[in-house]
Amino acid sequence: MRGMTSRQLTRPALGLLTVLFGYFTLPMAMTGTSVALPEIGRDLDASGAALQWVVTGYVLAASSVMLVAGSLGDLFGRRAVYAGGVGLYAAGTLASAAGQSIAVLDIARTVAGVGAAAVMTVGVTILATMYEGAARARVFALVGTIAGIGIAIGPTLSGALVGLFGWRASFLVFGLAGVLILLLTRLIPESRAEARPKVDRPGVVSFVAGLALLMFGLTQGAGAGWGALSVLGPMAAGVVLLVVFVAVERRGDHPVLDLSLIRDRLFSGWLFAAMSIVLGSTGVLVFLPTYLQGTGGLTAGDAGVLMLLMTVPVFALPTVGGLLVARGLPARYLAVTALLLSAVGNFSLALTLAPDAGPARLALPLLLIGAGSGLGLGQIDAQALGSVAAERMGMASGLLSTGRSVAGTLVLTGFGAALTTLVESGTGDRARADLVVTGRGPEVAGEFTSAWQSLLGGVGVALLLAAVLAGRLLRPRTDEAVPEPGRKQKPEQERQPEQESEPAEVSG
Repeated sequence: MRGMTSRQLTRPALGLLTVLFGYFTLPMAMTGTSVALPEIGRDLDASGAALQWVVTGYVLAASSVMLVAGSLGDLFGRRAVYAGGVGLYAAGTLASAAGQSIAVLDIARTVAGVGAAAVMTVGVTILATMYEGAARARVFALVGTIAGIGIAIGPTLSGALVGLFGWRASFLVFGLAGVLILLLTRLIPESRAEARPKVDRPGVVSFVAGLALLMFGLTQGAGAGWGALSVLGPMAAGVVLLVVFVAVERRGDHPVLDLSLIRDRLFSGWLFAAMSIVLGSTGVLVFLPTYLQGTGGLTAGDAGVLMLLMTVPVFALPTVGGLLVARGLPARYLAVTALLLSAVGNFSLALTLAPDAGPARLALPLLLIGAGSGLGLGQIDAQALGSVAAERMGMASGLLSTGRSVAGTLVLTGFGAALTTLVESGTGDRARADLVVTGRGPEVAGEFTSAWQSLLGGVGVALLLAAVLAGRLLRPRTDEAVPEPGRKQKPEQERQPEQESEPAEVSG
């Protein structure tokens, strides 16, 4: 370190702060949007799938691009791809604030989702290449905490902005924050993979198009009917393109996704755990504020404050998780515990949810669901990326983010479709069900509550099964070793019998 100028010494710190600012702002914008949906629906006269696309389109776009963004960052420079993503996110979010129709708003949100994919995926890789060992563990715990704070205050801030200035104000604030991040990206040190292969164009095109078509078909199923050509056509085309993608990656010299990552049991276990935790929290986080406003009669601001019960643990517990791992708790126990907490939270919410339920009744279920998300946040990413070689971190980060985002899209689609179907079965009126699920039909609160209870029970069962499977996938075996975080894996013939790896020291 001798001979370095103060500017050289502070540049990594400034780059870290810039990336952390992105991890604070984007989760806050994501969770805050759900609070604004009822107001958007009333202002733009929208309901059903068109209104839900404000959230679903964002997540769908992000899901389709994350894997590609991580690999492109390895190739063209992580700072460059990160900056491009921030620019798209800011442009899409500012256009959302100015949208005069639900169609324009949906398109703008989709553009913002593409940008967010690069920010959330490449940001992780930037940090993983800037820090090693114990420092990396501390940074990832900090990332989890910062993202958790954004998730926690997003509904409250958006609720306040919507209540005081209208729904456009929330998009304007987050869009301007994106502009500020874009100006600060020059502080991030540039990095890329040592080897710079050609772009896997067939792989990029087939993956993005295939996943987007498949997810689009799934999101349209509830509204158009699962037997409709507009649903089956995109889904069939998406499956065909994903099959083509697998064939291309198996034969390509420089694949955008090395399929050996998926065959790696340890990495796949962390990927599965990350996707499962999303199941436990996303539906509640996105749809419960609408229930509280439409059925419970709360304002957007009040609903945002009540959601703090779920989101505060998300920023408080990532550091706790890091400390537990540092003091000897196997990280796989942390992942299983997170899934079990989320399962119990969903079961208890099913038992306590009612139109007149206040903070006292909802506190324990929401705290448990938030605790499950908080314990897994940060540590899962650190463990997953630490299990792969350094030159594949961008690819691994992209796959991890893609898996988590695809799970979020499926949850959003499935949760909304299930609520609509269950309410429709109780009322016999499809149009009424669409209004109820988007917070505009308080006269059928009983049917809406029953639908929630049934769905939450099903989620709880799925999480219990996921906890069992994740525990098995992450269980140590005697024929393979867990590599130290950030170090290249040894060839198979050089690996020693596995022991539980010493966790990196993490400071408080």
